[in-house]
Amino acid sequence: MREWTHAEHAEAVGTEIGRMAGVVRGRDLSVPVATCPGWDLAKLVEHAGGAHRWAAAMVRDLTQRPYGPDEIEMNLPAGVDDRPDWLDEGGALLSGILLSRQGDAPMWSWADDRRVRFWSRRMLHETVVHRIDAELALGVPVSVDEDVAADGVQEFLDLLRHVPWQPGVTELRGGGETISLQADTGAGWVVTLDPDRFHHRRSAQPGDVTVRAATSADLLQVLWGRRGADDYAVEGDAALLTWWRELTRI
Repeated sequence: MREWTHAEHAEAVGTEIGRMAGVVRGRDLSVPVATCPGWDLAKLVEHAGGAHRWAAAMVRDLTQRPYGPDEIEMNLPAGVDDRPDWLDEGGALLSGILLSRQGDAPMWSWADDRRVRFWSRRMLHETVVHRIDAELALGVPVSVDEDVAADGVQEFLDLLRHVPWQPGVTELRGGGETISLQADTGAGWVVTLDPDRFHHRRSAQPGDVTVRAATSADLLQVLWGRRGADDYAVEGDAALLTWWRELTRI
């Protein structure tokens, strides 16, 4: 699996935001987004572009606290049709600010890695997942580079125990049961449920339940609830997988 640097994540952020803007540009932004209940494409773009500008402001200032909405200049255009360009502009802004900072520079984050590099990686995968939302809403093929998707799966598992808004993750314990996520591309992970916590590792081994999919992008969608696990091959204890997915719903 590719080892990413902060600069590579920062550069990929701009690329992925541009790709998301391209997906929605010229489209009917009133189309509902089924994977984000209650949202349409306009709201999805507003959310993503707002997150980019929020992160950019905090990285710019190397803040040691989270900024509130009233501290960010969103400059959201009045015309809905102008939002794709606004989204794209936020990509250049965010990528440039991330590249201007050292990845190890200390700053606030909601996880245990309180450095700038947390945000280059987090904003990359925030964008990828929401581009998938837009592609699914529009019925166009989902396409994610394998290296990006594999890092997205790894990031999901790395950050899961730190997610403050999902108390269910504290219940992810067991007696050594294993959940295996395997892609035909060769990427694979195994999650083990221990009595006091869960841990994960890169591995091609099957588990008590195994999800097999063509690509890491497919596995990313399973983890983020963008596709059902039953869209792919499931071997073993399907009830264990259902339980895991319910408690990891973000």
